[in-house]
Amino acid sequence: MPFLTAHWKDLIMANYLVEPGVLSPYLPSHTELDTFKGKIFVSLVGFMFCDTRVLGMKIPFHVHFEEVNLRFYVRYKDGDIWKRGTVFIKEIVPKPAISLVANTIYHEKYRTHPMRHFRKGTEEANHLGYHWKHRGRWNRIEAHVDNDPMPMGTGSEEEFIAEHYWGYSKYSDTVTYEYQVQHPAWRVFGVKVFLVDCDFGSLYGPVFSGLANTKPHSVLVAEGSAVSVLKKRKLPD
Repeated sequence: MPFLTAHWKDLIMANYLVEPGVLSPYLPSHTELDTFKGKIFVSLVGFMFCDTRVLGMKIPFHVHFEEVNLRFYVRYKDGDIWKRGTVFIKEIVPKPAISLVANTIYHEKYRTHPMRHFRKGTEEANHLGYHWKHRGRWNRIEAHVDNDPMPMGTGSEEEFIAEHYWGYSKYSDTVTYEYQVQHPAWRVFGVKVFLVDCDFGSLYGPVFSGLANTKPHSVLVAEGSAVSVLKKRKLPD
């Protein structure tokens, strides 16, 4: 049985180029940075957790909630197979119990902040967004998108960003945990306009402060799908 199942919905991903040295302190052992045409990305991602179940059970008041995370991309060679995965620098949710479980069991870096979201539709487009409060200020990521989702292009940047099916968490300088994330390929919406207003330096550390004044290299909005997160394992030494 999966540890967690949910429906991830309306994912906004703002993708920034960074130098490899920025991410070196966060890189789990046994993994290496994954690149797309020589480019290294970090992504600010906002989305909805819906119909969330832990070991098949719904936890009262923890079924539907927002998440915003800052993440980057790695790969791990398991025998002859390269596994492409994600490492989270910080994940923000509105419920302290979620942070407690994720940090304890999966050694992630969850934090609890006030959060809100919205989705407004017209015949031409949808406007959606996620807001989270930090030090008395609301940060936000928003997008206006086309109504009809389309498949991602094969070999595209959006496919690279979205199609990482493993998670890696750094427990120590020598210990790394791995878990699998299962979901079908997502469809994406055409992005008309986007807005990112985030205090990167205060939220994620001074090394990321420059992103606050940097235009994302790309922004994609994915429809989402049902998702299963399998139980973790410690990578062999």
